[in-house]
Amino acid sequence: MTIDLSKNAVSVIGLGTMGHGIVQTYALAGYQVKAFDENSQAVLQLHQRIAANVATMQDLGVIDQVNIDALLSRIQCCTTESEVLIDSQFITEAIAEDLQMKQEFFARCEELVAPDTLLASNTSSFPMTEIASQLAYPERAINTHWFNPPHVIPVVEVIPGQQTSEQTIEQAMSLLQSIGKQPVRIHQELPGFVMNRLQVALFREMLDLVGRGVISAEDLDIAVRGSLGLRWAAVGPMRVGDFGGWDILAKVYQVLAPEIRSDSELPQVLDEMVDSGNLGLKTGQGFFEFPETSQDEIIRDKDNKFVAWAQLLKEAYKE
Repeated sequence: MTIDLSKNAVSVIGLGTMGHGIVQTYALAGYQVKAFDENSQAVLQLHQRIAANVATMQDLGVIDQVNIDALLSRIQCCTTESEVLIDSQFITEAIAEDLQMKQEFFARCEELVAPDTLLASNTSSFPMTEIASQLAYPERAINTHWFNPPHVIPVVEVIPGQQTSEQTIEQAMSLLQSIGKQPVRIHQELPGFVMNRLQVALFREMLDLVGRGVISAEDLDIAVRGSLGLRWAAVGPMRVGDFGGWDILAKVYQVLAPEIRSDSELPQVLDEMVDSGNLGLKTGQGFFEFPETSQDEIIRDKDNKFVAWAQLLKEAYKE
């Protein structure tokens, strides 16, 4: 099946943090997109949020000037779940991270869509095999795991379930490539997939070091951004290993591996942060302060930096 650009071929259900950016990405690529959320406020704010995102990306020179009216005209806000599903060829679910809710949603999908309609979840934690366990056609179900903000971060993890067909995988990868994303196929279903596993492994050590007073949170950010972050963004960690020499890394590994935190307990500093209610931006205080009066500006600055770095990465890939 080839996704038809001229039809309402793509649907996104769930228009929160991830969903609205996914809608935007498809619409910018020229697709007719149908969108739905049970929260009417999310639907009402969809066009406004996308227009603001696009304006920022244009100001930064990341995308060409866009006719915003034409862009928004490609996005149909639906009033019912059945309306958003009927005649769709590719459905992306970005609803609450609840296994039963996702299973029930996809079961309802099968009553309304064609047998060859692809069903994709944006879950960040559940195996597609479990989500698709109640489907009559589990071979057309797949996880396309976007990263926040989805309209900026290039990579999308593509994780098939145990019964996902090779054709479904190829079609999902091709669709994501057509909208300018860099789909990365994950060959085994593992909790957290790949990127979340790496992130947790790094956070375990970083939180331990900060908690023990080895380094401050601020200095850790400075150090990572100006060393590992720079090198990894430029060529990737495995190539960094090739350039440095695996014989050297093997020796360093033998020395440091026994010293690095390897237990499964929550780091004390993280436990204390959660208990005290210092959860980060959402509460105004984490390792850093986020005054309520400045939060919109802080978020905008963060997103602008993401956009700028994503653009540099995009240019680097052309070489």
